[in-house]
Amino acid sequence: MTVSFERAKGQAAPRVLAFTKLIEARAHARERDARAASRALAASEDLLSRAEAGSGLEPAWIDFYHHARLSADAAEVFRDLKNPKAALAWNQRAAAMPSGVFTRSAGMRLAIVGTAHLQARGLDHGLDLGNRSIDILARVQSSRAKDYVREFNTALAPWRREPAVREFLHRTRTELSIAA
Repeated sequence: MTVSFERAKGQAAPRVLAFTKLIEARAHARERDARAASRALAASEDLLSRAEAGSGLEPAWIDFYHHARLSADAAEVFRDLKNPKAALAWNQRAAAMPSGVFTRSAGMRLAIVGTAHLQARGLDHGLDLGNRSIDILARVQSSRAKDYVREFNTALAPWRREPAVREFLHRTRTELSIAA
């Protein structure tokens, strides 16, 4: 990724480069490389700040990438790194997402933040967010969204015997067809 980034540096708009660094951060987080993920995320944030202070000569397709989106994705990066404190801090900076407009994204974000709460040992708040996630995701067809719920379910492992957890897992089976 770094080689392609270096090639594009002189040609691509800062916001586009910022987004490539976000994607890099997400990839490093999936590989559990906290140092590389943090560096790429910081580079994305820096490039995004430069883009917003710049001339605005950017392709229209990248308009979606702004600080609120960076913050929402950073929450996912730190959830993947099993750093719930950082995930929840980044989530506080992310903009609210109306579920009627971004149904799938809102449901996935609830699952991400719920998983971070579970990682922080917050079962009640995590389950609340998980249930809200299912309320939303039951209305969409998305294998990617189901993956986020599966990750949530995995984080529930320490509490598998709790009645509320068993009820939640039953919901994921019946409403989303996810095996627990």
